[in-house]
Amino acid sequence: MPDTIATSDKAIVVGLLPVLELMANHPQPAADSRLRPVTSRHNAAVKELRRLFHEASPNPKGEIAVEGLHLLEEAIRSSLRITSVFFAESARERAHKLLPQLPKQTEALVLPDDVFSSAVPTETPQGVAALVQVREYVIGELLKPRPALLIVAAGLQDPGNLGTIARSGEAFGATGLLLAEKTVSPWNWKAVRASAGSLFRLPSAKVETASALTQFKDRGIAVLATSSHKGTPISEVDLARPVALIIGNEGAGISKDVLARVDETVVILHSEKVESLNAGIAASIMLYEASRQRKRAFTTEDTEVTEKNQLKS
Repeated sequence: MPDTIATSDKAIVVGLLPVLELMANHPQPAADSRLRPVTSRHNAAVKELRRLFHEASPNPKGEIAVEGLHLLEEAIRSSLRITSVFFAESARERAHKLLPQLPKQTEALVLPDDVFSSAVPTETPQGVAALVQVREYVIGELLKPRPALLIVAAGLQDPGNLGTIARSGEAFGATGLLLAEKTVSPWNWKAVRASAGSLFRLPSAKVETASALTQFKDRGIAVLATSSHKGTPISEVDLARPVALIIGNEGAGISKDVLARVDETVVILHSEKVESLNAGIAASIMLYEASRQRKRAFTTEDTEVTEKNQLKS
């Protein structure tokens, strides 16, 4: 029993320590009351979580599956609707951190560790997964922001590369990510993880390459391809203008049909000891250079406007 007879503040605090320790070691009733126990691997919600991880594409409700505390927090930060959240029994304490951030309409389930592991793809799961409604776009919406800085993934197969490109795209001001034929799904769990949440925010849309190239031309958007060996050095290319950057397949590169329609081929100079750059790295370098040039161009414009105003006054 706490010693509350002592009159000093220190004695009162010391007396309350056992109570505080008891509160810390026991789950908060408010969070626990929201958790619904599910013990079967064949539960409908568990089956849907497993299916969405496997199929890597949104269901008719626009939901995808995500796993991990960080990605769930990124989904919350991105103002996405989280329809269901799943906790492994061993990660029950994480519910007390996450559930207060979620609306009461969000279904919260707690599963035995083995049932949870059967539904998620990672070998060492963090004990938290969710169904998240993502935003879906069409190419017309991605062509509106100006000046365009578009990324076209043309046959990328590695989800890690796609996620890295999305992350760099968000970091360096890309206006959209276009997914051409034979490109891995952006909702592949490895792509989502590699993007660190950027795929939740960077607008993306599926496109047919030929149609997209025509629309770029109609809107005055320069189409650029990257090369490891020949082309205009990246430092000499105007990336402040509206551009679409074509990133080809990791092995085969960009098809001849697409190369025949690009406006300029850009080379990123590197050591001859290296045959080529990883697709994710090459795209990231292009995006960084575009961001650098655009900031410089905007700064120059602002300076010129200021000088003109000073002359008028």
